[in-house]
Amino acid sequence: MNRKYVVISADELSIVDFSKVIQKSADHLLYSLDKTKTLVKFEGETPSFLVGKPVLSHTEILEVISGPEWLSEED
Repeated sequence: MNRKYVVISADELSIVDFSKVIQKSADHLLYSLDKTKTLVKFEGETPSFLVGKPVLSHTEILEVISGPEWLSEED
């Protein structure tokens, strides 16, 4: 499994083609605590709507989502 991850602004959800990513809809996305960011995951080629955005590995995305923007102290 060679999943890749991209963090996008929640405002960019309209660009996401859910047939090209693993999640099936916006309801299945993980959001930052303030709901301004989300992440999409995919395998294989980078979907055209994500080209130019930083692509992260599994290890890198775990580091991102364990930060204060994504994980509350109560978690």
